[in-house]
Amino acid sequence: MAKAILGIRFYAHLWRFLRVFAFMLVCSQLLMSCATVSHTEGSAYVRVNQVGYITEETKQAILLATGPVSNTTFNVIDTQTQQSVYRATIGSNRGSWSSAFPNAYLLDFSSVKMAGSYEIQVNGALSATSPTFKIDSGTHLYKRLLHNALFFFQTQRDGPDVITNVMGRKPSHLKDRQASIYNIPTFNQDGVLQGSLNKVGGPIDVSGGWFDAGDYLKFVDTASYTDALMLFAVRQYPQLSTADLADFDQEAKYGLDWLQKMWDNGSKTLYYQVGIGDGNGQSVLGDHDLWRLPQDDDKLNTKPGDPNYFIEHRPLFRAGPSGAQISPNLAGRLATDLALCYQLYHTSNPAYAKHCLISAETIFDLAKTSNVGELLTTAPHDFYPEIEWRDDMELGATELYFATAKGNLPAGLKHTDPSFYLQIAARYAHAYVTGPNADADSLNLYDVSGLAHYELYRALAQAGNPTIAISQSDLLNSLRAQLDKGIAQAKSDPFGLGIAYGSGDATPHALGYALEASFYEQLTHAKTYTAFGLTQRNWVLGANAWGSSFIVGAGSVFPHCVHYQIANLSGSLDGKDPLVLGATVQGPAASSSFSGLIMPHNARTCPPGSSDPFNVFSGKGARYFDHTTAWPSVEPADDYTVLTVVVFAEQM
Repeated sequence: MAKAILGIRFYAHLWRFLRVFAFMLVCSQLLMSCATVSHTEGSAYVRVNQVGYITEETKQAILLATGPVSNTTFNVIDTQTQQSVYRATIGSNRGSWSSAFPNAYLLDFSSVKMAGSYEIQVNGALSATSPTFKIDSGTHLYKRLLHNALFFFQTQRDGPDVITNVMGRKPSHLKDRQASIYNIPTFNQDGVLQGSLNKVGGPIDVSGGWFDAGDYLKFVDTASYTDALMLFAVRQYPQLSTADLADFDQEAKYGLDWLQKMWDNGSKTLYYQVGIGDGNGQSVLGDHDLWRLPQDDDKLNTKPGDPNYFIEHRPLFRAGPSGAQISPNLAGRLATDLALCYQLYHTSNPAYAKHCLISAETIFDLAKTSNVGELLTTAPHDFYPEIEWRDDMELGATELYFATAKGNLPAGLKHTDPSFYLQIAARYAHAYVTGPNADADSLNLYDVSGLAHYELYRALAQAGNPTIAISQSDLLNSLRAQLDKGIAQAKSDPFGLGIAYGSGDATPHALGYALEASFYEQLTHAKTYTAFGLTQRNWVLGANAWGSSFIVGAGSVFPHCVHYQIANLSGSLDGKDPLVLGATVQGPAASSSFSGLIMPHNARTCPPGSSDPFNVFSGKGARYFDHTTAWPSVEPADDYTVLTVVVFAEQM
């Protein structure tokens, strides 16, 4: 069926967190209802990209109003001089947002191109003033946000090599250097661990890497996706290898170093997860059963049989015995990471690059591509219930093509003819575009076809457009179909979001569409989807019904109360430093996903009381809730944040 993943991540997390912390609560704070901030009849709000608008790009804002607006003008005010630099009539009514706000109007000020600081003022029966925003070059607007994104990944570092001046981080999970190996555990349909963990070996060093999200688990599934996007960004935008902009080259290699620990090329064994999220709530507790700083896990002094034993001595889960076939989603993405490793480091660090490429080939050859069944992602699978894998194999084969096409290859490779991988990539691309999940999603953790198609299109051009299983026009048609689906959805939303509200992972899907629109323009030199992609970027940065950006530190209104233990226990709760800058959250989620949220024991309540100033703007079945407990809205994740690296680097 068409890709249903959009909403699955919500519900997978829902059952996970409903049980979270419940066993240890002294006093549960049930947030069944929240006070709302009432608005007076006749209210209006101007929603803008709060980071700003690049000088030459289209510049639009949305006026959200409780009543109709006619024969009204708006002014763009230079905040330095307080003079109007542009005046125009409010544009067309874009339709209803909600029963509270049945009117939304377009404000176009594209002709304003002078760099500066501005606000929009609407004067009339319904008056409103926007947040301050800038008009400037892409470099001036987005350079800081790239630094912030790097800051988030540095905050997410685990192991001995943390950066201590980032959110006061301290070395953590040092016992991961001697982790015991366990077989894949069994969970029931409610995510409860069944039986005991089956130890099969160890110790092995799997320290380092990044935490997955607001918890402290480490997954190859999400880390391989995250590092693929980061390595791609470093390759495409060499300025990301400089400290002046943001040294993602070093951070991407930090991710690579951990991924290589999770693969033993000698025994051909893949390990896919460090730590257990949920145990059985009694004899085995998991990561989600505590709210603490990560270094605290090393101080528990537990013994085998203690409920907290696997929090201190984290299990390492093995995907299968030596030489076993590998779930194709993981095989494809790991091959992508390691082939990109070779592309980036074959000159500067040839020994490291050789090790990457040999491992990439071995992993790719072990992919299980027949009788696939349920994909291996995490334990339990419902944390990340991925269903598509042909896109991952397409991307892995394409990056192996680019790697082997470098020439002067090291000894020991199984395949040295680039056309070998090009033909395989084409076959998987064809299988994807004719398969059951084709073109139903934008670029995100669950579907990398947008990036795979972009890379394969370029590979075909480099190879002289041979006649193989797929053509450049086929790839463009698939990319176009994804974007057209987003545009069709956007027509039902006055703010132009390309996915249905409440379907899950709104922010990364919007960023994914922004990237795909850019990819299409780069490949065709046509601006067919440029405006749509820009709307998605603007939506993430504040041009949405709630008037908030969904990236910490971006714009004047952003999440203050992220569902993230390090930020909650070591940071501020009022939007002032120290902040976990760059952390990207989901944003609005299905309204139904917020009932029954529980305050974790030891967490600092943010904001105080039950205030929810954003609830009045709920609409289209979605709500945005900036509260400690509100994981559906404000839990940051690596796979969300890495998309900002590519999107913002493109603006430089």
